[in-house]
Amino acid sequence: LRQRSRTYLFSNALAPPIVAGTLKALDIVQKEPDLRKTLWDNTAYFRNGISKLGFDVVASHHPIIAIMLGDEIKTTKMVNAINERGIFVVGFNFPVVPKGESRIRLQISAIHTKEQLDKALFVFREVGKNIGVI
Repeated sequence: LRQRSRTYLFSNALAPPIVAGTLKALDIVQKEPDLRKTLWDNTAYFRNGISKLGFDVVASHHPIIAIMLGDEIKTTKMVNAINERGIFVVGFNFPVVPKGESRIRLQISAIHTKEQLDKALFVFREVGKNIGVI
């Protein structure tokens, strides 16, 4: 197989697990259109909630949400504190982003419940106040 399979001979050939995952994702999209609506509802709900708390949220229309903090130390402290409270977020600091544009990034999902989103908003409010971001 290693000597004859296209996936191993050419770098642009897709690996079989990637093809299988893609086909399954397309199947889900076609068979469960309500998931897309739930995703957009969850995204709007969280974006609205985090903005009302006073965070600087990058305006966009997708479920990846960037919360601008600007300060690398505060971003790192906030990411650690939020993760310790069970909410997974990722911080981006220089050199990944330009100096002064540190941010926290998270992604909303269709499987998040309103209770989970509310918990995340509560944690963001608590940590943001403790660190002096809001």
